[in-house]
Amino acid sequence: METFDLAAAPLRSLNAALHSLKGQETNRTEWEVLNPRGAHAVAAGVDAPVEIRVRGSTGYYCGGMNKQATIRIEGSAGPGVAENMMSGAVIIEGDASQYAGATGRGGLLVVKGSAASRCGISMKGIDIVVHGDIGHMSAFMAQSGRLVVLGDAGEALGDSLYEALIFVRGSVKSLGADCVEKEMRPEHLEMLEDLLRRGEAEGTARPEEFRRYGSARRLYTFSIDNASSY
Repeated sequence: METFDLAAAPLRSLNAALHSLKGQETNRTEWEVLNPRGAHAVAAGVDAPVEIRVRGSTGYYCGGMNKQATIRIEGSAGPGVAENMMSGAVIIEGDASQYAGATGRGGLLVVKGSAASRCGISMKGIDIVVHGDIGHMSAFMAQSGRLVVLGDAGEALGDSLYEALIFVRGSVKSLGADCVEKEMRPEHLEMLEDLLRRGEAEGTARPEEFRRYGSARRLYTFSIDNASSY
């Protein structure tokens, strides 16, 4: 295992070492990051099939633009964790601040605690599993991908939603414009079972306990009849 102590070396050196792995055959596949102490952009831009364990909480954009790597944060994460992630996984043992998984195009984000406002904003294919609650305006303008919430959701869930799927086990304070509750069909139960397993929530909740939300598809193109909803 490669161990990197941010109390003794600069963050730039860590990210440079991780970036150097792109396209290389290497046995340096396990990394440990000590003393992150809320540093920003920890393990951002990684493009290699490695496992990175961050021993503590991080600041802004940890795991941003991740591709292939599995990053586990043993603490909480600041704003924009896993922002624009392409593939791989980011697992947070604690809570996530606002806009977790924003614009994510692929991969899996797991938050073992709760996530703040705008979780999954403008998501474009990422899967997000939150074991706790999410804040207001989550999945705003979400285009594709899946958001699973074992707890409650705040105001304006799924506002201006496109084709992303939202599953909530708890209560929803309010739905945003063009977001409606939809029927839970057998294929969604099967999908949820897989997401709960991959999101390390298997045995914590059953797919039958969730409700599904999606787009009413009224705002795709402008219509004067729907002007008050824009």
